[in-house]
Amino acid sequence: MAMIDRLLAPDSTFQKNFFFLAKRFVAGETNESAIAAVRKLNGEGMSATLDFLGEDVLEREAAIKTRDAYIDMLDAIRISGANTNVSVKLTAMGLLVSEDFALENLTHILDHAQRNADPFVRIDMEGSSVTDVTLRVFERAFATHKNVGIVLQAYLKRTAADVERAIELGARVRLCKGAYNEPPEIAYKEMPEIRANFVKLARELLTRGNYPGLATHDRGLIDELRAIVRDEEISREKFEFQMLYGCRPQLQRELVTDGYRMRVYVPYGTHWAGYFYRRVMERRENAFFALSSMFSK
Repeated sequence: MAMIDRLLAPDSTFQKNFFFLAKRFVAGETNESAIAAVRKLNGEGMSATLDFLGEDVLEREAAIKTRDAYIDMLDAIRISGANTNVSVKLTAMGLLVSEDFALENLTHILDHAQRNADPFVRIDMEGSSVTDVTLRVFERAFATHKNVGIVLQAYLKRTAADVERAIELGARVRLCKGAYNEPPEIAYKEMPEIRANFVKLARELLTRGNYPGLATHDRGLIDELRAIVRDEEISREKFEFQMLYGCRPQLQRELVTDGYRMRVYVPYGTHWAGYFYRRVMERRENAFFALSSMFSK
């Protein structure tokens, strides 16, 4: 593990020489490159959410540095007029240092984001070891800032209860399948089970929730979701589809052409190697999908 960490460090030789492997999925390393990617998506009728890459911060100084990078990002968004909000990981905000410290940094971002045309901030969900504390920090932040939302993962067996709680709060949810390799005691492992739970939870969010983001690249799932929207006569302004930057862009454009809202999750920053490895390679399904996406349009 130590060798992998050294390989994926921002100043490593791999990082410096092999960005071409990830450039389809990561919008460069700077605010300027990220805004340029968002502007291109905006020109195709899509909105975005920007994620400054970094996680598992163990020192206060590093968390403050990441927080300040988000402040700079929000300023760049406001000045550019780009149609995007932001997504944050609480471990990058210092969650592993202190829950209160992470909340303090998150609140600073939430306050600053309110200057922007789109003030919304999404808290990304990470591995199951921090699910409880992530949801706890989210609820503490939501009590004072309604411009914050959460990500919930359909493969976790607990998520039905978490969806119900979010609906009760009136909070915005991004629903995704889930990217981490979790044990069968807490997570559905077979893809048909995950898809079925996704559809069940999406129906609840579409019919009773507050502007859900349905995050999937699965055409079969998307067809099922479109059928729910049609059968329940749900306005297309009441939800949005979400996909990752560089993944099935043709499908993204098709949905926009068909009149659906599309938001693209755009990661950027110097920690791209860790993102690419952990998110793309941690699960076999992710690796296969990423490889297939490299050859799609």
